[in-house]
Amino acid sequence: MMREKTRLGAQVEAVRKLERELSDTLEFAALAHEEADDASLDDATAQLEALRTIADRSELEALLSGEADGNDAFLEVNSGAGGTESADWAAMLLRMYVRWAGAHGMDVEVIEETSGEQAGIKSATVKIAGPNAYGWLKTEAGVHRLVRISPFDANAKRHTSFASVWVYPVVDDRIEIEINPADVRTDTYRSSGAGGQHINKTDSAVRLTHIPTGIAVACQNQRSQHQNREQAWKMLRARLYEVELQKREAAAKAVEDAKTDIGWGHQIRSYVLQPYQMVKDLRTEVETSDTSGVLDGDLDRFMAASLAQRVGATRDS
Repeated sequence: MMREKTRLGAQVEAVRKLERELSDTLEFAALAHEEADDASLDDATAQLEALRTIADRSELEALLSGEADGNDAFLEVNSGAGGTESADWAAMLLRMYVRWAGAHGMDVEVIEETSGEQAGIKSATVKIAGPNAYGWLKTEAGVHRLVRISPFDANAKRHTSFASVWVYPVVDDRIEIEINPADVRTDTYRSSGAGGQHINKTDSAVRLTHIPTGIAVACQNQRSQHQNREQAWKMLRARLYEVELQKREAAAKAVEDAKTDIGWGHQIRSYVLQPYQMVKDLRTEVETSDTSGVLDGDLDRFMAASLAQRVGATRDS
């Protein structure tokens, strides 16, 4: 309850701050108009546009009222079929989300990363911590498609690659997720990433597989097997919690789910670098030719449109 109070208090204060800045800017613009000060009027106009952007984002954040929207998030990236090309695409996607998180003042912790055979990554899991991290990132789950001239093809042919993104909330330890230990298979193995001789020479990495659902999680970033096991159990509880959240959401808007087809395993966005440049979200039809900006983490327009669509669909149903 205290956390909810703090969250709501921060939202109210943000609105009050916006109101104060709007009032001050309007007064400044009125004075500039009276004095025919064009430079000051231009400054006031720019400030009003900035306030509009903040207000639009705040309006969307107010829609993040889901049970876990305010939580931190685990984000997984997995390369699809296609070898080195897909592994490189998965690494590009991971970098994109890390850049997005950094631009919004969020912290990123690498939980697990498996390198590709020649370049890129086969898979990676990161924890993104910040206000409404899960609420924003949840709309990114799905298959992402890349079309480009492959830097790994000596004949400079155009290739199509796929990578999957999965997002689930970091759940509070006080949330009770009952898991029968007999339903979980534990595997240990040697870590493959950076971390020094201790990590690389012992079977400290841990993978947990929930047999009834087939959900598997892995952790290798801690020095000891015990620490990795503890983190892996937290991740498994979070995954099972996300499954339950999805069931509830699917039951609430089954018709809209069938219409938008945004479930795991379905393509949600296309990134074309050659023969032209375009990033297009297949659910909302939002698109841009600024591919470099998007791959550097400029994702807000896509997240905002997907979130608005999802909230609107829930209200309509």
